[in-house]
Amino acid sequence: MNLRLPIVFIGFFLMASAAGAAEDLKPIGSTLLIDASKLKLASANALVFDTQTGQPIYAKGADAVTAIASVTKLMTAMVVLDAQQPMDEELTIDIGDLDLLKASSSRLRLGSTMTRREMLQLALMSSENRAASCLARNYPGGTQAFVEAMNRKAASLGMAQTRFTDPTGLSSENVATARDLARMVQAAAGYPLIREFTTTASHTVEIQPTGRVLGFNNTNSLVRGGQWDITLSKTGFIREAGKCLVMLANIVNRPVVIVLLDSYGRLSRIADAQRVKHWLETGEALALPVASHASAKAKRATHRVRGSFAAVSTTDRARSRHL
Repeated sequence: MNLRLPIVFIGFFLMASAAGAAEDLKPIGSTLLIDASKLKLASANALVFDTQTGQPIYAKGADAVTAIASVTKLMTAMVVLDAQQPMDEELTIDIGDLDLLKASSSRLRLGSTMTRREMLQLALMSSENRAASCLARNYPGGTQAFVEAMNRKAASLGMAQTRFTDPTGLSSENVATARDLARMVQAAAGYPLIREFTTTASHTVEIQPTGRVLGFNNTNSLVRGGQWDITLSKTGFIREAGKCLVMLANIVNRPVVIVLLDSYGRLSRIADAQRVKHWLETGEALALPVASHASAKAKRATHRVRGSFAAVSTTDRARSRHL
């Protein structure tokens, strides 16, 4: 009888410990429980969201307001499509579409003419800034009215921490939280053309009036690789935002929104996406390289000190072409 009492206490202790550990476990699929504390990402802000349950599976700095770069173009596309202007109307790149903020380059020269549909495809698939600017400039009321419509749309979607000041994402004043962007991704996925254009690997267009033929590729290498089941995708980069990636993808037979913001290194956002996928599929986390994590922290600290007055390097200008 004296031996049974400590055994009972040990049993209660083990049950309590298991209950506490279960708080970190998240259900995915029909059988697998995954531990959110295992996943380590290089991105400063991240959210993995299960659209079937309407609940986050993983969050890291998901409510921090940060620059979002060309992820902006998902909102640009929704406003364009909401306006229901003729998609076969021809639009022309002019001087108002030049990037005077970051001095980014573009393959669309002044005078390049193509349809609104083609402009939208290049803005989404290849993140062409001049195409996005041209779409906004040809909106009823011009660019200012377009940006106002972007902010109204954001408010209607419940994106309370989001603000837009331009249609391209080149401005660091285009800001949001990872949680807000999960809302935007789900809303954008309701537009068939956005789903199609953001998941097209490559596309060729004939530029008028010269007849010049140009090939464009998707800025997301995961779309080009064809190994993922991706419903919607958008990348982004400016120095103030770091590398960004948002996707709606089917993983373990479930639609999952992945938001990765402020990631440093050429491949870090792609590596983070692969870490998320592996974690959801297996319940185990891939290692995060210590060197890259330390480097990212150092770069973020440098950017916080330098702020918006930092000079834009030649490398930054070149990179901003492929947001």
